[in-house]
Amino acid sequence: MPPLVCGLLTQTRERTVCGMLLGAGLSRVWPHHRAHRFFSHAVWSPDPLGLALARLVITVLVPGGAVTVAVDDTLFRRSGTKVWAASWFHDGSAASPTQVGFGNTWVLVGIVVRLPMLDRPVCLPVLARLVRKNTVSASRLWLTRRMVTALAAALPDRRLHVVADAAYAGRELRGLPARVTWTTRLRADAALYELAPPRTGRCGRPRLKGDRLPGLAALAAHAPFTPLRVEPVRAEHHRGHRHPPLPVMARSAPGRSPSSCCVRPPPTPAAAMTPPWSPPIPSPDRLRSSTGMPLAGRWKPRSRTPSRSSGSGRPVTGVPAPSSALSRSV
Repeated sequence: MPPLVCGLLTQTRERTVCGMLLGAGLSRVWPHHRAHRFFSHAVWSPDPLGLALARLVITVLVPGGAVTVAVDDTLFRRSGTKVWAASWFHDGSAASPTQVGFGNTWVLVGIVVRLPMLDRPVCLPVLARLVRKNTVSASRLWLTRRMVTALAAALPDRRLHVVADAAYAGRELRGLPARVTWTTRLRADAALYELAPPRTGRCGRPRLKGDRLPGLAALAAHAPFTPLRVEPVRAEHHRGHRHPPLPVMARSAPGRSPSSCCVRPPPTPAAAMTPPWSPPIPSPDRLRSSTGMPLAGRWKPRSRTPSRSSGSGRPVTGVPAPSSALSRSV
């Protein structure tokens, strides 16, 4: 509803339904139940709007080449017993040691762009899905896979490079579109394997992976670390999909966060020396402070569509060498 959007942007106080009507100058013109019904009873979906926004962003700000897509989730703290899909979730930005909060968790998909007035990349959110416990939508990866697939279908002539943290890796990555690559962080206990041996010509299923390699800690202990240098390491067997991955280990400078390992697609020759750090992404809290999300405050089952779909980065100080002949098997 355009009047509610205008009221959302012009309202300087609480952005509730009544506040939006007040900001739009319609508090004495519209019956208030007309706006409340839009959020509580009407069947509507923000996906068409998000995909249209994505096409506009790509056309204006990413005129050519591949598109970098950033994925993350955020907790919007709520209170009350009638808030739809509210529950206890992990909150990485919480000040308490427990890092747990009550509210709605949203999975956000944004397009990373470079603006002429800034010297760093920014992420423009275009799609979002609500995490609902005890349903198939409780899986953040399940929601992300469907948003990325929809985004790839809306951009048929572009390649998508998806970057995400360790929570976004698993079986849902099987069968990704050929134009989509997925870069994620490896778990600390990730199992690494040699490349699959050649076929033996005998009956039976061929091997999908070779012999198991030592753990990440053992590999990192003997791996050469040279700043921004990429060299070959071994293969990694993952249950996600069969696209060849590129495991990359990063060791931070003394006093910084501990070492980590991520997996990304093999780079092109021109991008072989590109360090695999995540692009800077504006905090979802800053986005919420400017828009007052969520708009309506109360969520009910009838307000969703009938379908099931409903950091600042810093340079890596050391990169050991991933292999040019890597394979990821199912």
